[in-house]
Amino acid sequence: MTKYIFVTGGVTSSLGKGIISASLAKLLQSRGYRVTIQKFDPYINIDPGTLNPYEHGECYVTEDGAETDLDLGHYERFLNTPTSQANNITTGRIYQNVISKEREGAFLGKTVQVVPHITDEIKRNFRILGETGNYDIVITEIGGTVGDIESLPFVEAVRQFRWESGTHDSLVIHLTLIPFLAAAGELKTKPTQHSVKMLLEYGIQPDILVCRTEHHINQDIRKKIALFCNVNVNAVIESIDASTIYDVPLLMLKEQLDKTVLSKLKLPAKNEPDLDSWKDFLGRLKNPTAEIRVGLVGKYVELPDAYKSITEAFIHAGAKNECKVKVEYIHSEQLTVGNAIDRLQGLHGVLVAPGFGERGFEGKIEAIRYVRENNIPFFGICLGMQCAVVEYGRNVLGLKEANSTEMNPGTPFPVIGMMEDQKNITAKGGTMRLGAQDCDLKKGTKAASIYGKTRISERHRHRYEFNNEYLKKYEEAGMIPSGINPENNLVEIIELKNHPYFVGAQFHPELKSTVANPHPLFVNFVAASLAFARKK
Repeated sequence: MTKYIFVTGGVTSSLGKGIISASLAKLLQSRGYRVTIQKFDPYINIDPGTLNPYEHGECYVTEDGAETDLDLGHYERFLNTPTSQANNITTGRIYQNVISKEREGAFLGKTVQVVPHITDEIKRNFRILGETGNYDIVITEIGGTVGDIESLPFVEAVRQFRWESGTHDSLVIHLTLIPFLAAAGELKTKPTQHSVKMLLEYGIQPDILVCRTEHHINQDIRKKIALFCNVNVNAVIESIDASTIYDVPLLMLKEQLDKTVLSKLKLPAKNEPDLDSWKDFLGRLKNPTAEIRVGLVGKYVELPDAYKSITEAFIHAGAKNECKVKVEYIHSEQLTVGNAIDRLQGLHGVLVAPGFGERGFEGKIEAIRYVRENNIPFFGICLGMQCAVVEYGRNVLGLKEANSTEMNPGTPFPVIGMMEDQKNITAKGGTMRLGAQDCDLKKGTKAASIYGKTRISERHRHRYEFNNEYLKKYEEAGMIPSGINPENNLVEIIELKNHPYFVGAQFHPELKSTVANPHPLFVNFVAASLAFARKK
């Protein structure tokens, strides 16, 4: 029978519920349990697909094409198992489902209310993954903080779920904050007490408290928290600030979070956690033998979470190469013909990031021209690949007005154009080319060498593609279409022959990079950048 763990947050947002959930899942997985994590977000958007990255960070895309919260990226990177549409639910989707049922007459004329209809729909979604029979434990992260108006239906659904389920079939972990007051020189437990009190007012007694802190919590403070919050002392877990998120599973292991959870759920501690490969990764991450500087050129660089999967993929690839990758964020709007040399010289590699719209587009073009002409390793993702095609058309093929029809619908040389099946679509949410798509790699190309095979599958999120009417011209000029979709003949990867590393991918390789399996394109890009650094 599937067990359920609910993770709530209090006092303040951004305490790291996603990392704690992923770390606990990793520990349980390493003990032999089949675990998955789902995120319930309280906003009314159906999914994050239409959100500006400044609003909510990157939009993470799953294998089945769901546009989801970036926390699902953490889940996959830690567990090395794919998530799906069912792993991310929003208030918008809950209400959409309930209203659709009401329109169909499913409620037989009853007045549709938050309780029981909305909460019933939330509980139904709590159980979807558990009812597949694929998991022993389902961890559910509740977005926002306790007390937020928009989170109340989810908290009430958790209360009802626990009332309906067996005593040992579910538990609640509450993540809270123990602030340190420098003037007083002490840690304060009152915010945690108030947060738990608010949770109790909603009818939920937390089973475990995970206390985020900058300083170690001594036994006296643990006893005080346990007494006033009505939990066992061993259920007060310290979550101290870590140098990297990948330390957190080991910190939680030291705090015996997994043992406490298994005890409360009446599950056997099958064996000691097997974390040897995780520790090996951390060892290489923390003890690099070299360092490189890589420029990340994008237009959302003020918010690093907009490129979260890319920065994490660099961490994985860096550890694989025993190399520290120092990412330098470069705003594409600030790059011009005149200053590109000043902004980019000294870098050992440049990644041009994905994005939408014309803002910063010309700056990306200029960055690519500089690295192409100076043989600096280049990696373009999605729009970054399209920019490489435009730049090559303008400066090598002589098509001076080459462009993407996204930026200039009237361009005389539309080397990047909208896909045919996208032209009549007007709705924005969930309508792009999304999720896993196959790609055939040409033998003898850099891409085929990197992957070590000729058929791959990668995740996509785009509407525009390489215009095959110009394919022959590009091939004759030295740009190789090394990856082609077998169904629609779309160009998925481009590369240059006489360049140390010049690769553009229409897909998003960063979405499949995990601790256990760093993505080969990132691993090889870091290796090429390291080789370039050693030559200088």
